[in-house]
Formats: sequence, structure tokens, C-alpha cells
Amino acid sequence: MRTALRTHVQADAYSSPSPLRRRLALLAWDCAWTLACAWTPKPLNAWRLAVLRLFGAQIHGRPFVHQRARIQYPWNLTLHHRACLGDRAHAYALDRIVLHPGATIAQEAYLCTGTHDFAQAHLPLQTAPIVVGRDVFVGARAFVLPGITLGAGGIVGAMAVVTRDVDAGAIVAGNPARAIGRRTHPAAVPGQSPIPVSGVNGPPRP
Repeated sequence: MRTALRTHVQADAYSSPSPLRRRLALLAWDCAWTLACAWTPKPLNAWRLAVLRLFGAQIHGRPFVHQRARIQYPWNLTLHHRACLGDRAHAYALDRIVLHPGATIAQEAYLCTGTHDFAQAHLPLQTAPIVVGRDVFVGARAFVLPGITLGAGGIVGAMAVVTRDVDAGAIVAGNPARAIGRRTHPAAVPGQSPIPVSGVNGPPRP
């Protein structure tokens, strides 16, 4: 079931819902990634992970983050072993984003945890977490909306727009994304323990 959106307090359409210290932290992050990581070759993945850790990202094992990946609010990002954030993939982490082991976010795919409440005149920010299960593959330029959970072993086709949760092992494509097939994922293979797609513990950190 898709996670409900959380509406942030915002005085008007031109005010930021983020406190000053969070905006300053984001400025520091942007400078650090540009100066220390954006130019690095692919083999320096460990260095990029170290910088992400410094800014509060939760890193488990050895995931891969491309030097041209784009990440907002790294303190809301959790990456598990062998997860991959690809070339120009965008983790718009206004709320939590969790990539479970072996999950792949391909080139220019967009994980979007933020939107706005268009029923209100001042369009307050709304956010909800995105959870990407074990061995999920999100194709190039796909777009995943806030509050979505992608079940273990699922495949999201290139340029798909995901507006609802994807079942484990499902193959989806199109706009809006619809199921077009099934996949036998590693968690279903005898002798391998499934890793459940867990929820997100608590709200995003300020």
C-alpha cells in the first residue's frame, strides 16, 4: 500500500519549509559533492561512499554510487550492499530513500520523494519515502513517485512512471506503469533467504 504523503508547514508559496540550518547543510553538501566527488573516476567509489557517510547517509556493505549521480539531502539516503545509483540517476531525498541489496537505479532514473498539495493555494510541500527492494531494476529515465515501494525482484521499464506500489517479481512499464509480466527473483530461489522489503523507521532527519 502506497505510503501516505506528509504535508509540511509552509507560510506561503514563496517560503521554504526547511529551517535555515538544513538549507546551509544542503549548500555544504552541494559544494562537497561538486569539489570532492563529481570529477572522480568510477574506481573511486569508496571515496564517494565516505563523503556520503560524512553527510549522514547510511551505507551498508559496498554499494555503488556513480560520480554523476545526483542526491539531495544525503542524510535521508540508505544504501545496502551492491545497490547501485547509476549515471545521472537522481535520488531526490526530501524524505527517506532506501535501496536494498542488489537494487539498481539505471541512468537518469528519478526517485522523487516530494510533491505539493495542489488543493491549497500556497502549494505546501508534501513528502513520502521510497523503498526499493532487493534486486529491483529501475530502467533508464523511469520516474518513481513519492510513497512508492518496489517489491523485491521487480523490474521497472525504461521511461515508466510508477504511481503505485510494485509487487515482488512484477515487471511494469508504461505511463502510468502497469504490470506486463513476472520475474523469478533471487529471493525466491531455494537455498537463498529472502530479504523482506522493510518500511522506513521514523521520519526523515532534519
